[in-house]
Amino acid sequence: MTTTTLAVLVPLLPFLGSVAGLLLGRTAPGFVRPLAVLPTLAAAVLAAVVAARQGGGKAIDAATQLTPTGSVPIDLALHIDGFAALVAVLVGLVATCVQIYSTGYLREDPRYPSYAALVSLFTSAMLLVVYSGDLMVLLVGWEIMGICSYFLVGHYWETPEARAASLKAFLVTKLGDVPFLIGLFALAADAGTFRITGVLGAVASGGLDHPTLIALLLLAGVAGKSAQFPLHTWLPDAMAGPTPVSALIHAATMVAAGIYFTARLLPVFAASAAALTVLAVMAAITMVGSALAALAQDDIKRVLAYSTIGQLGYMAGALAVGDRGAAVFHLLSHAAFKALLFLAAGTVIHAAGTNSLTAMSRMSGLAKRVPDAYWTMTVALLALAAIPPFAGFFSKEAVLVAAEHTALGERTVAPAGAGWTVLVAGLLTALLTAAYALRLWLRTFRGRGAEAPDHGRQPIAMTTVLWVLAVPSLGFGLTVTYLDDWFDGNDLTPTLTTAVLGTGLAAAGAVITYAAWRTLAARTAAVPAPAPHVAHPDADAGLVEAEALHLPHPAEDPADPGRALLGPLHGPAADGFHLDAVYRAAFVRPVLAAASLVRFLDREVVDTYVRAAGNSAKGLGRLVRRAQTGNVQTYLSALLAGSVVLVIAAVALANAVAGA
Repeated sequence: MTTTTLAVLVPLLPFLGSVAGLLLGRTAPGFVRPLAVLPTLAAAVLAAVVAARQGGGKAIDAATQLTPTGSVPIDLALHIDGFAALVAVLVGLVATCVQIYSTGYLREDPRYPSYAALVSLFTSAMLLVVYSGDLMVLLVGWEIMGICSYFLVGHYWETPEARAASLKAFLVTKLGDVPFLIGLFALAADAGTFRITGVLGAVASGGLDHPTLIALLLLAGVAGKSAQFPLHTWLPDAMAGPTPVSALIHAATMVAAGIYFTARLLPVFAASAAALTVLAVMAAITMVGSALAALAQDDIKRVLAYSTIGQLGYMAGALAVGDRGAAVFHLLSHAAFKALLFLAAGTVIHAAGTNSLTAMSRMSGLAKRVPDAYWTMTVALLALAAIPPFAGFFSKEAVLVAAEHTALGERTVAPAGAGWTVLVAGLLTALLTAAYALRLWLRTFRGRGAEAPDHGRQPIAMTTVLWVLAVPSLGFGLTVTYLDDWFDGNDLTPTLTTAVLGTGLAAAGAVITYAAWRTLAARTAAVPAPAPHVAHPDADAGLVEAEALHLPHPAEDPADPGRALLGPLHGPAADGFHLDAVYRAAFVRPVLAAASLVRFLDREVVDTYVRAAGNSAKGLGRLVRRAQTGNVQTYLSALLAGSVVLVIAAVALANAVAGA
């Protein structure tokens, strides 16, 4: 079988599994789990075969025209380079782990068949984005992911939090997609094609007439999809969905799509120094702001959500300095340890009998109760904090090295100012990341909450996946020297300067956080621990999570080191620096006021004319009805009188004409 045929099957198999799962979900529920896992697993295996055959060498291109458009043609095209090959393997691996994990996590959920089918469709859409060689076909996968995220985030639609989060995610991402679509059309108009190879060829020959405008329009869509400032606010709220969905969105789909798209079309953005500068500033604000917000959250999943936003900021920063190899390297590394973090958090949620909305301040004694989650989450947090030799160290250092080279003028793809912006923000974020990672670990596994009843050992489908993902979280960075061909031949090894600075700042952040925690714990040792929320011991994780969405926010924890470290910034940071309030004042309220005005005009002005027309017809009908007496003599008299009037009028008119 040819490589092209295998590549076509990669997104096709999850799609067919999704369709079959929806059709058989009610009539043959025993087939739902195999149809969820096996097609996705087969797609992951085929993606690995395609990657091995591609080998990081010349890109694989194939195309067939879908239909004549009369202007710019649209092709069903494949374009598989080293980046696409590796990202497809990543998507397949994480999606397979999520599907397997979900068989245990949502085993009692009555809506599991539709959930599994949507996850398969989500996976298929992302694989279509990864392999697509035509921007319009890529857009199809891009939009399908947005629709799937709406339904998956709102899986627990009975709760107002889930309904609001799904709607917010859909609207905010669509807000970025409008300029994104305009940018795609403008790009195709300048390049004369939607084919990615044609677009890159036009950029190389200087064929773009409006590079800055196009790049900025496309960046709006990237900011929405990849949760970059200022369109990042939907991602923390999306934690109202099931935890496996969070793992999929944060690690391999949706938010990864924007970064991957920018990496694929990086020459388009690099054609405009202004666009790269905007991207660098956006990445810097995203990195630092999200790290501060993560340090103030009590919800374990919201901490991880803000962490994802910050790590996406690192990837955007690497792209801002023109190094897509470093960006994709961090994308792959981050996917492994972030999927592990979310799935381990799901295991913790189940064991604690509480959802993340009140989790860390209520947890206690979990290290012994869930040893699989404890050890694997420790590995993932060390990778997140970029501690060597874990995967996050190598990929984060690759970003810092790229920024350093640009700042010092050793790379000229981007302005030096963009390099300094990314480098300084990246180093500061390294310190904050280690701080909130250790804070999460301490409060989750060394917390003071009252110990909840033991719900027994977690399903093996959940714990096995954790150890599978722990392997790349630990060792992926060590293998990068063997994957140079897949990363444009870039040298991604750390330099001494960035390694010392990055690791030193991470260590400093960890030490400061631990010291603050020890001090606060000693001061509050006599304070009684809060009572936990106890779920039914036979409840599955998904039902526990859905139930706990109704829990009130816990009281302030006096032993929280984040509060001590942030000081007066803690309140604003916990609320996302009130950006939602700004949006409500700047957009939501004006739109609601305009809607109220339109409703008033419609009811009181437009409807007045409609009612008047109706009433006039009614009045005329009444008059005519009164003339209908049913008396023949009356009708004959009226007819005779009317005839006389007509004769008189005719004679008068004739005399008038004759006299003239």
